[in-house]
Amino acid sequence: MPEARRSATRFRTVAEGTETLHSFSYGRHYDPENVGFGPIMAINEERVAPGAGYDEHHHGDADIVTWVLEGALAHQDSTGQHGVVPPGVAQRLSAGEGVTHAERNASDSEPLRFVQMMLRSTNWGRPEYAQADVPDGSGLHETVPVHADARLVVARPQEPIEVAAEHGALVHVTRGRVTVAGVDLGPGDELRLAERATLRLTGSRDAEALLWLLVGPRR
Repeated sequence: MPEARRSATRFRTVAEGTETLHSFSYGRHYDPENVGFGPIMAINEERVAPGAGYDEHHHGDADIVTWVLEGALAHQDSTGQHGVVPPGVAQRLSAGEGVTHAERNASDSEPLRFVQMMLRSTNWGRPEYAQADVPDGSGLHETVPVHADARLVVARPQEPIEVAAEHGALVHVTRGRVTVAGVDLGPGDELRLAERATLRLTGSRDAEALLWLLVGPRR
């Protein structure tokens, strides 16, 4: 059966200029029944005040995918990549054997809000960076490939969408209202399905969701 997890039940971490809502166990927040889903280890909604952010820090053996909801994210990392990520761009940093990066609000006057997702990676070599523009409009839209047994698409179900989830799926709503498998979801809500199914998604006029489709292990 699908498992619905509501936005209000997420763990919360507050620091100077930042607030994080965690869908899974993370840092000092530990729930042994909620440590991951397939290769997905973290889904964090980050809220960053103007001029604030996260200074340089280290990651290894993880693919990190970022989707900006509001504002603009200033990014730089030890692969030499740097720039500003706006809404509509999916960014992936594959940490590989190790990478450092910093993320800050690019604005001194406007807030920043983004979703950052981390997956167990099959890349144990050099770090890699990728990003892709995601089209506007209703439908299913491809994002960036990851080094993990999963595929991320952006779903905007203003018209009904059917998608085959061969090995399970996770739906994380970012805007509006989305109904999946008969379950009504709002912003920050998730639906997790650990078995094969055909998912039918419908939504409000502004509906958007991040849809992780699990795939079989690569051989």
